[in-house]
Amino acid sequence: MQFAHAAPRERLSLDAGWRFLRGDVPLPAIQGHGASYLNAKAGEAQGPANADYDDSDWRRVDLPHDWAVEGPFDAAQNKSQGYRPRGIGWYRRYFTLPASDRGRHIELQFDGVATHSTVWVNGIVVNRNWSGYNGRYIDITPYMRYGAEPNTIAVRVDAEVMEGWWYEGAGIYRHTWLVKRDAMHIATDGIHANPVRKDGRWTLPVTVDVDSSADSARKARLEVSLLDPAGHEVAHAGAPVQVDALGKASARLALAIRNPQPWTLARPALYRVRAVLRDATGELDRDETHTGFRTIRFDADRGFFLNGQPLKLQGVAIHQDHAGVGVAVPDAIWEFRLRQLKSMGVNAVRFAHNAPAAEVLDSADRIGLLVMDENRNFNTSPDYMQQLTWLVKRDRNRPSVILWSIFNEETLQGTEVGYEMARRMVGAIKQLDTTRPVTAAMHGGLFAARSAVQALDVAGINYQVWEYDRFHKMFPHKPVFSSEDTSAFMSRGEYTTDQDKHLVASYDDDAAQWGQTQRGSWKQISARPFLAGSFAWTGLDYRGEPTPHEWPSAGSFFGIMDLCALPKNAYWFRQALWLKDRTVVKVMPHWNWAGKEGQPVKVRVATNAPRVRLVLNGAVIGEQNVDPFDMATFQVPYAPGRLEAVALKDGAEVGRDQVETSGAPARLVLAPDRPALAGDGADAVPVTVSAVDAQGRPVPDANLHVTFDLAGPGAIIGVGNGDPNSHESEKAPERNLYNGLAQVIVQSRRAGQGPLILRAHADGLQSAALALDVRAVAPIPAVAEAEPLVRPAPWRTSPPQADRPDPNRVLADNDMNTWGWGEPPLKQAPDALPWRSYRVAFGLRSDRNDGQARLVMREIAGKAEVWLDGDKLGEKTAYEPGPLTLALPRGPGWRTLTVLVQAQPGQPSGITGDVTIEPHTP
Repeated sequence: MQFAHAAPRERLSLDAGWRFLRGDVPLPAIQGHGASYLNAKAGEAQGPANADYDDSDWRRVDLPHDWAVEGPFDAAQNKSQGYRPRGIGWYRRYFTLPASDRGRHIELQFDGVATHSTVWVNGIVVNRNWSGYNGRYIDITPYMRYGAEPNTIAVRVDAEVMEGWWYEGAGIYRHTWLVKRDAMHIATDGIHANPVRKDGRWTLPVTVDVDSSADSARKARLEVSLLDPAGHEVAHAGAPVQVDALGKASARLALAIRNPQPWTLARPALYRVRAVLRDATGELDRDETHTGFRTIRFDADRGFFLNGQPLKLQGVAIHQDHAGVGVAVPDAIWEFRLRQLKSMGVNAVRFAHNAPAAEVLDSADRIGLLVMDENRNFNTSPDYMQQLTWLVKRDRNRPSVILWSIFNEETLQGTEVGYEMARRMVGAIKQLDTTRPVTAAMHGGLFAARSAVQALDVAGINYQVWEYDRFHKMFPHKPVFSSEDTSAFMSRGEYTTDQDKHLVASYDDDAAQWGQTQRGSWKQISARPFLAGSFAWTGLDYRGEPTPHEWPSAGSFFGIMDLCALPKNAYWFRQALWLKDRTVVKVMPHWNWAGKEGQPVKVRVATNAPRVRLVLNGAVIGEQNVDPFDMATFQVPYAPGRLEAVALKDGAEVGRDQVETSGAPARLVLAPDRPALAGDGADAVPVTVSAVDAQGRPVPDANLHVTFDLAGPGAIIGVGNGDPNSHESEKAPERNLYNGLAQVIVQSRRAGQGPLILRAHADGLQSAALALDVRAVAPIPAVAEAEPLVRPAPWRTSPPQADRPDPNRVLADNDMNTWGWGEPPLKQAPDALPWRSYRVAFGLRSDRNDGQARLVMREIAGKAEVWLDGDKLGEKTAYEPGPLTLALPRGPGWRTLTVLVQAQPGQPSGITGDVTIEPHTP
């Protein structure tokens, strides 16, 4: 069989143009045989799942979208979810496909929906999912309509259910895609290319999975190329592949690589693996993934090795919400968060406790961060094993990923059941990837007779500092690391702990009863060479799980940075502990203490220098040797002016930091993370808002109210200030500064270009204005938005009869066979009996029920009478095939349309063209 030359693969964004309804839609009880009969048929979903449901008054939203962050704080809601209402929501989207797409494979991809969700396409249920963290690839080829008639996607999201004990958001909060490929194509996540080094030589084994939705077996050839970071091809191989109709096949190749550039934390060199599928007609499909050449090894005595060199994991655990946007975090804001972490000295990130978005791991690969890739649900039933294997298949090429984690703190971890479940999950991972060890984060059960730890390659210990040495002694051949520790508390910019006001001082003296301070936890890790490193809880604050305080606190105090990714003092402590290539010195607190003149103020200096000198207004007030973990603390009688910390080594100055008493706030300052945005409708930039005095000095205790306005090709999509006690709206164009700082997130518009002007205003202060350059870029390939088409269906067709039928004849509810079923065109062959009835009952959208809409029947063969709800609407008086358009009066939402057709003797008859309800066009 010959096939036409294939169109190139298209991966098209479906993020724009959704209709959203917050809340569920109660459905009428299904009563009677007819309703029951139709309810059980494909394409006849009820309510908002139906392709023709009236969503004309739904809100328009673009994805990613988190509706929970838009809601109010409510003390009656679950504290673990940040006191935000969640509930149920519906989304709908319309799109068309050209006739040229017929025969291609069409896949719908959801990257993340919180939490449980069901997807319908054209009224047919196509997918149900039980996790908010896994992506889905849904083959919707069989359900597609081509040409002018739109396809309908409907998604019901149940966010009442929870998977975690932290803020999880609500809605379609990651990207959505439509992928078009040839019927014979490379499967999604179908390229496995993980470099292997043996005997000093590198090889790249490549496996490519090929699927086919064609109606017969097909042969093709697969060509695989490796491109270096500059884009030059450095290796190539090919192999034949044959796939049966609706079948799958795999091709396996191996590429020899000489002297590849290594992927390191400082220079994360990324190679691209390109797979191209061709047959005699030309290229059928192509896909790419990236990979990196690096080795990893966990040693039971000496910890972790990257590229053969020992490396202590200086890690943090983080959740996925950010100020202003909830869990619907733009890709650029994710990259900002990871860059902030790396600047602190972080070299590893644990995405707790779930799979992150693919774009986040793209950033980790690019930036040079190691990743502990964690599965959400500890469960070996098929639904949940599918989530695990999806994670591994998606991420197994990534150089950043060094560990698979199968669970966090499970009650079954120290039982035989836990061991058996862990053993099966480890086995499933090993079938897909043998190059990375498998771990889990355990907070108990380590020494049970039967325990999950016995099934793991590497042991992860949460908080049980007292068990480090015992574990190493009892399991001398099992590598081990701290999968979670610290749990220290801090309120950014606060220096007095006040339990009544829910404030925690920023000196790093406060930690949970199960945890340690920032400095104390790392002291335990660094003292033990056998520990591969640790992941501090947490790199950033997060909503939900409010600790150590509950209402009105709505988020955690654990973060080394706050919810805006603005540094707390913990950031500087970690820099001093972790950075070896430069001097760190940070003096704290600020120096605005009016009313405390002469009273002692606790001053702490975070530094990695061996000695520090403290200077107040030019006078030396103290000098100390620096403990590498406790660092240096002074008691200083307060006097306004300048306080300086001078870092010393061998008596010479190697660094300096200062704080200075400021005056009253005089003007606002806007500082963007970067000066320009891509005008693609997706790029976003965080802007830090602060206040300075008349001399331009920061005012660290300013807590004034600021309003914002924006002009140009963009929008404000969220605001925040890092205060876990704040109940201000995160979507309003206003925010209080919290201890001198706030954040505004601005996002470009699609096809945007030109200056984007953000202004900030506060009573009595000089306003600030910031111009961001929105640069014209190629648009993100996307599926065009379509408007709904009201196309009444399904139609019933009576048998032919000699006499004119009664247009109001009642058809028995349980008669499913006397009258036929179908959709126009309904063309009848010439018959001796001239009359037939055609009937359809349909819901009418409110935007077509305004008395201005038209019933458009593009062709009727024969004379015809048209009846609507028992009243004659119009007629066609000629036998010859032709159109009929009639005004549609306002009426009930549910209509019954009957068409009586009289055939011309010896000629075909019927409703031979499409029938639609169209809005009035002036």
